[in-house]
Amino acid sequence: MTQRRRRPLSPEAAAVIRAQQAGGRFSRRNLFAGTGALGLGAALAACGTSATGTTGGGSDAKPSPAADKSATDKTVNWANWTLYLDYDDKTKTYPTLVQFEKETGIKATYDEAIEDNDSYYGKIQGQLKNGQDIGKDVIVFTDWMAARVIEQGYVQKLDQGKLPNAANILDNLKNVDYDPGRNYSLTWQSGYAGLAWNKEKLPKGLRSVDDLWAPELKGKVEVLSEMRDTIGLIMLQQGVDISGAFTADQFGNAIDVLDKQLSSGQIRQVKGNSYKEDLISGDALAVIGWSGDITQLNAENGDKWEFAIPDAGGTLWSDNMLVPIGSPHLANAEALMNYYYDPEVAAEVAAYVNYICPVKGAQEAMAASKDKDLQALAENTSIFPTSADLAKVKVFRTLKGTEETQFSSDFQRVLGN
Repeated sequence: MTQRRRRPLSPEAAAVIRAQQAGGRFSRRNLFAGTGALGLGAALAACGTSATGTTGGGSDAKPSPAADKSATDKTVNWANWTLYLDYDDKTKTYPTLVQFEKETGIKATYDEAIEDNDSYYGKIQGQLKNGQDIGKDVIVFTDWMAARVIEQGYVQKLDQGKLPNAANILDNLKNVDYDPGRNYSLTWQSGYAGLAWNKEKLPKGLRSVDDLWAPELKGKVEVLSEMRDTIGLIMLQQGVDISGAFTADQFGNAIDVLDKQLSSGQIRQVKGNSYKEDLISGDALAVIGWSGDITQLNAENGDKWEFAIPDAGGTLWSDNMLVPIGSPHLANAEALMNYYYDPEVAAEVAAYVNYICPVKGAQEAMAASKDKDLQALAENTSIFPTSADLAKVKVFRTLKGTEETQFSSDFQRVLGN
């Protein structure tokens, strides 16, 4: 089976990979060295924040959107993550994108240009700040990065009248705190962070984050290097609403739990996507992990693992389509977004990528297929969540100003102990 794309990397996850690529065995110590080497100034610059709290490189002026040439220039250029759109190995084409071109007359180019949020943002930030065309009309960023570019004024406002299919978005995704009403963004795909475990070794399963701290699991637990997911799940276990106005003390209480479990050796390692390899080898028996990864893992290595949202709740993350401020093809980009919110089209994409489909009606479209495999896939709750599951997950709220720096520093400090 085709290897699926990696979950979008946070700055924390990217630091893990940088530390691993630097050579040698991964440890919390070289993770700390990898993140610390960026320095406070670089970290602040990446966040678009200076030491004095200003944004946008020290100027409050925001760039103006480019004039729209869509009526005379029928093209749209899309930058996305790897293996994140249906692909035909025989024809070397993206079938739904080919159909979009036929239906609209708009020539589409597709570029798997995004390796992680931070590195791609770093490549285009200077042009965005100056309102220049980056050569892409649609880009895909994870929630926290989408929040950043929206706040900085680096993306264009969408014309809701040209997006009638946007009404199909899942209710949980309609009003995110960084873009109420979805005036600047539209979800591409989503996923959960929750608990995953080896079903043979742990037949009773896991119900809560606290189950990870059982003595018999010492040294066999791994958690994600994505701060918002690992700390988010711990905070939910402590009764904190991570989508609401939680305090620095509440965040700190969760950090204390992570610190304790790392220091005691209960947690074997903190990892990005590579935790999957440790589940396969048996080095890890229980993890905080991502729903799409476990679906993929079971498909490729046998149905050996279970994923569940903790009773106290899980996190919901999303990747989002946005139009860069300098794009001269806003209407064409809106046509693309609207097309992918057609339930029939969304079902084709979901059958390939296996993450949470954000489009209402796509499940019914897949279930109506004559293909029995697709009919079975339509019942997969990791792709089409139940209303009960959606009621149990929260989106980690957008961190403001100094919170981003403070909380990330606290998280990295604990990982470096």
